[in-house]
Amino acid sequence: MQANLDQIYKDVDFLTKINPPRNFQNMSSLAAVCDYIKYEIKLAGGEPKEQTWTAQGETYTNIIVSYLPEKEEKLIVGAHYDVCGNQPGADDNASAVAGLLESIRIIFQQQPDLDYGIEFVAYCLEEPPFFGTDEMGSYIHAKSLHDANTPVIGMICFEMIGYFSDEPNSQTYPTEALAAIYPSTANFIVVVGTEKYHDFNSLVHVRMLPEARIDVQLISFPDSNNSLSALSDHHNYWRFGYPALMINDTSFIRNPHYHESTDTIDTLDFEKMTAVIDAVYNAITHLK
Repeated sequence: MQANLDQIYKDVDFLTKINPPRNFQNMSSLAAVCDYIKYEIKLAGGEPKEQTWTAQGETYTNIIVSYLPEKEEKLIVGAHYDVCGNQPGADDNASAVAGLLESIRIIFQQQPDLDYGIEFVAYCLEEPPFFGTDEMGSYIHAKSLHDANTPVIGMICFEMIGYFSDEPNSQTYPTEALAAIYPSTANFIVVVGTEKYHDFNSLVHVRMLPEARIDVQLISFPDSNNSLSALSDHHNYWRFGYPALMINDTSFIRNPHYHESTDTIDTLDFEKMTAVIDAVYNAITHLK
């Protein structure tokens, strides 16, 4: 099965054209995103549910759909749909929402027989001023799993999966040690986690590799408090003892448009995005 490039382009195009931008202050824009996500889930054959909470006097929403909900153990796959400030957020994080939606479509079309259920979640309030707080949508969701004593085999977070370059030396690193280990050309995707959950990180990495049309790298940082390891929603699952990681194009280390008005759809590589989505699909359907 191959991800549909035209469909993921459609998803990113819709999200990046929403005005005013889909940040925490623009409630009508966030509502439009939720309506779009729910509509696409229903088209795929799923039954979307809302999870709501209050932050700064407003009500925010996660959109959740379950595959094989009768299974006791759950794998969580998520992405945040809000943006930071007044920018279109093509890579951060429309690319990831498109990856989430296309994964849902493929799962419900292919109907794989799994020993675990998959809970797909589109989160709100990942971006500042909520990042690192208990008001993040991913914290709300992770806590709900913990409070319900839900057995979770792990969490996979799509976070910025659309920016690539085939130019030599297009990939930079914050340290010489990392530069000595990882590729210098920015045409790969990374499984990013922490050493505490290295077994889960490695399993996801290995399951992404068969027939992958993109180079898939792995990094498990020694400290979960490392800013590079905890840059997205997955870190809230660590707080409750769940293995979790993110699938990432290295974010601001690679993408000069990070949190800028220039983070537009024309900067993304949709061919490589389809390869990432296909590799992740192979992983999420082969974890046991």
